[in-house]
Amino acid sequence: MMGDDTMTRSPQTEIIDCRLRDHSEGPRRLGAILLSTDQVFETDAARLLDRDRTALHVARIGFENPTTPERLRAMAPDLSRTAGLLVPGAELSAVAFACTSASVTIGNVAVADAIHTSLPGVPVVTPSFAALAGLAALGTGRVALLTPYLPETTEPMADYLAGQGLDIIRSACFALEDDRDMARIDDHSMIEAACALDGPEVDALFLSCTAMRGVDVIDRIEARLGKPVVTSNQALCWALGRMAGLDGRPKGFGRLFDCALPTDFARGIGP
Repeated sequence: MMGDDTMTRSPQTEIIDCRLRDHSEGPRRLGAILLSTDQVFETDAARLLDRDRTALHVARIGFENPTTPERLRAMAPDLSRTAGLLVPGAELSAVAFACTSASVTIGNVAVADAIHTSLPGVPVVTPSFAALAGLAALGTGRVALLTPYLPETTEPMADYLAGQGLDIIRSACFALEDDRDMARIDDHSMIEAACALDGPEVDALFLSCTAMRGVDVIDRIEARLGKPVVTSNQALCWALGRMAGLDGRPKGFGRLFDCALPTDFARGIGP
């Protein structure tokens, strides 16, 4: 043990030069605003986005269940501040607000306007906007809708899609109010419910909700029905990737990844 009169000194820290990569050498950067309760999107995005060519940055916005229109609208005042948390100073190719029902309840244009307050000029996409783009890319207009929501949250979704020119042939929901329970719906329930909504007049199925693990069942439903399936997270990641200039096709996640992003949707949500 050293005596009290012994002084020890660490070596002087050296400064070493380094080179910084040019911004263009890195991956395409994408942003996503997730609900604080979201348990699904990041896992889905890891499978659907090209991890060698993209980097996904996320910020979370406060949300409290139940998933009702009133609770969804309550997020609107905090959208701009949350968007500002997405890697300030980094160049983003696009940014997503990852909540399908909230994008309809708040309004896609209102969501984009709030995000642009903090991220001017960055293309904005939501799951409802991406689903419209996906259904357009697939050339489908007669749709069966399946959601995990309560009826009062499902009906505005059906009305929104119909208002955008789609023919909603059938609509059904699992009537859950907590998005953490939505993340627990098993594959069998989703597959059987989706297939029960099919009919000769249906062109495609839309499984709406970023909290529902619809990505896991896309291929099985498509194989069983011979029709395209669009889900919220699938469509959102497809649109984000296309906006970043990527054309990859992850295996096992539906016909949508064979499609280009339609020109009308390529710049994101606008007036």
